[in-house]
Amino acid sequence: MTWGREPGATDEISQALTEHGAATAAIEADLSDPDTPARIFDEAEQRLGHVAALVMCHCESVDSGLLDTSVESFDRHFAVNARATWLLIREFGRRFAAAPGTGRIISLTSDHTVGNLPYGASKGALDRITLAAARELAHLGVTANAINPGPVDTGWMSEEIRERCVRGTPLGRLGTPRDTAHLVDFLCSREGEWINGQLLMSNGGFA
Repeated sequence: MTWGREPGATDEISQALTEHGAATAAIEADLSDPDTPARIFDEAEQRLGHVAALVMCHCESVDSGLLDTSVESFDRHFAVNARATWLLIREFGRRFAAAPGTGRIISLTSDHTVGNLPYGASKGALDRITLAAARELAHLGVTANAINPGPVDTGWMSEEIRERCVRGTPLGRLGTPRDTAHLVDFLCSREGEWINGQLLMSNGGFA
């Protein structure tokens, strides 16, 4: 796993994963740097062995629209959200050495548009890159899917946003990280091997 602006989160996440029997390696990384994906894989392989599943939930997200987005912000969004996704997938494909049929690529995406143009546009590019991997890496026995988890409150929502999202969800609640984790777990399992090249909406029916 990697982290960015919340350095304290790594201890909490590492502990939770360790308690579930997982081996972990925390790698601090700036995904706007095109050399970072190769370094991440170098360190992960050195500390954990070959990588059989690549799950990506990184993002750059700064709210701005058509008229007030700067060129610098637009470029950084695409560097982190789109280019880094491509480079991580490319590195994964080049190094993949697990048994055919066991490889998994999963990216977390979004369908936001108005009010956060560079974020939404770069996530759209992420979708296309991920779905391309489903075909281009098929010869390795690797599946690739994108998950749109809908509105998940991880502490960033204002009360107004929270209430609006709950009203828009038929199940009457926000998504949780656990909801997304269950789907990721299924896709990484043997039972999920037939799902490939899909953009999966896991959002409680949010509209």
